[in-house]
Amino acid sequence: MTEHTVEFVERDTRLKVAETETILSRCLEEGIINEYSCRVGMCLACCAEIVEGSVTQPAARGLTEDEEGSYALTCMARPLSDLKLRLGVYPQSIEPEPIRDPLAGMPADD
Repeated sequence: MTEHTVEFVERDTRLKVAETETILSRCLEEGIINEYSCRVGMCLACCAEIVEGSVTQPAARGLTEDEEGSYALTCMARPLSDLKLRLGVYPQSIEPEPIRDPLAGMPADD
């Protein structure tokens, strides 16, 4: 069984993850907190930017083809090499737009 080192750069945390297991499942086994929700690759809560390395995540439906090489959904992603990941970084396609004030530009009450 081939294992790879997965490093979360913002936490300076490393763990070994086998090519046959997801990054999230290994994090949960090791007691490393990693945000997640659906665990089926749709919600993107567990998304991480791939700083270095590569993963396979064929069942990750929440990412576009262009995003798959740059982001890992840790609930689906299995390492193909040693990895450096940055948690809490999401593809631009899902970043929320700034909230606009619905009252901006309306006349003030006198």
